Amino acid sequence: MSRPGAITFKGTPMTLVGQALEVGQPAPDFTLHYFADGMQTLTLADLAGKPTLISVVPSLDTGVCAIQTQKFNEKLAAHGDAINAVTVSCDLPFAQGRFCGEHNINMQTASDYQDRNFGNHWGMLIEELKLHARGVFVLNSEGNLVYVETVGEVTEHPDYDAAISALDSLLAST
Repeated sequence: MSRPGAITFKGTPMTLVGQALEVGQPAPDFTLHYFADGMQTLTLADLAGKPTLISVVPSLDTGVCAIQTQKFNEKLAAHGDAINAVTVSCDLPFAQGRFCGEHNINMQTASDYQDRNFGNHWGMLIEELKLHARGVFVLNSEGNLVYVETVGEVTEHPDYDAAISALDSLLAST
């Protein structure tokens, strides 16, 4: 299923592949990749047991994506090991590693470059560009969605405060 005109990129309507996710539903599974002492995988099961923020960006090598990743990295640093924080893009794992090294990013990055299964299952793949839309998801420790944002215009920022507030409310209730 696709959603024509679901978002825009520089004002041009784009098609998102898959269904939009909604608060309250279980997060779909995925297999992402990252490089650390060889190629590694990250799945939904790896995030179980902790509140999780997943920041989705088209490419770390663009201005808004870099700022988004740096802001979440900075704002979530105080939470330490109490949460999972992941940035997902279609960038190669090696490019993600380079970006994190250059910008002192400590949050996990993971790539959907191999088969775009995250983008397809989470409704975030832009059909025309084969990149992800911009968005933020917050999951509770059981893997259910408690916050969902797909930014309507890819070149605009997400609502950082709302996403962090949703994550903080999960921490306050434990």
